[in-house]
Amino acid sequence: MSRVVKLLRLRQVPILHQLRLEEALLRVSKDNWLIVNDGTPEPAVVMGISGKIRELVNVEKALRDQIPVIKRYSGGGTVVVDSDTVFASLVFNSNSVPELPSSFPREIMSWTEGLYRPAFSPLGESSSASFALREHDYVMGQHKFGGNAQCITKARWVHHTSFLWDYQRANMEYLLHPPKAPDYREGRSHEHFLCKLKEHLQCRRTFLEGLGGCLREAGFLPEEAPLEEAEGLLEAKYLRSTKVVDLSEFLREEGQPQAAP
Repeated sequence: MSRVVKLLRLRQVPILHQLRLEEALLRVSKDNWLIVNDGTPEPAVVMGISGKIRELVNVEKALRDQIPVIKRYSGGGTVVVDSDTVFASLVFNSNSVPELPSSFPREIMSWTEGLYRPAFSPLGESSSASFALREHDYVMGQHKFGGNAQCITKARWVHHTSFLWDYQRANMEYLLHPPKAPDYREGRSHEHFLCKLKEHLQCRRTFLEGLGGCLREAGFLPEEAPLEEAEGLLEAKYLRSTKVVDLSEFLREEGQPQAAP
């Protein structure tokens, strides 16, 4: 059982490309990986593979503003991401974590809470103490700052997270209030449900470095990997599920007029 984890540090790599890299790492690579991507250049809406567009996305507004809607290969909820979203994606072999005798979603989720906790401790005990996993989210107190999703295969799994270092209130208008929400949300709007990590942590760079440092604290051996190594796997043949939704086609299928440009 290898304790080596390849650490891929990225900056402003588009989320669509990141998701395609993750899917290749999941289905082709035999190594353990952690991807840390500091933002995506342009805003985008990212949905789980089984999400229903009309229930989750303000389709007309997204089309009018030319905001891409991406269906990723994993499950989970819908998020809007931009240059102030920090992404962290674990792509692991199922037998690489002794604390996880079985790869069930909840067990993986709980394990990541302990894995990432040190990323919050260097900046004060208050930040570390209030960081927690709440249902499927990472929270500070009662406010969400991290959304999680997973994809689990027979031998490997992905747990990926979007951390809200900051967010633009206007971008939240591309999302609808989901029909299914965590109990602790208690019907709150996005504005009252979410928080910004920059209001709790002092330094974005320290946080980014801390995410990679969590591997060593958990007993793994991180090895920096170049982007070219991961991109080389994109040439292989494997199941590809991540795609951009054609919103114009979606509206045509609904029989509705398209939004004016």
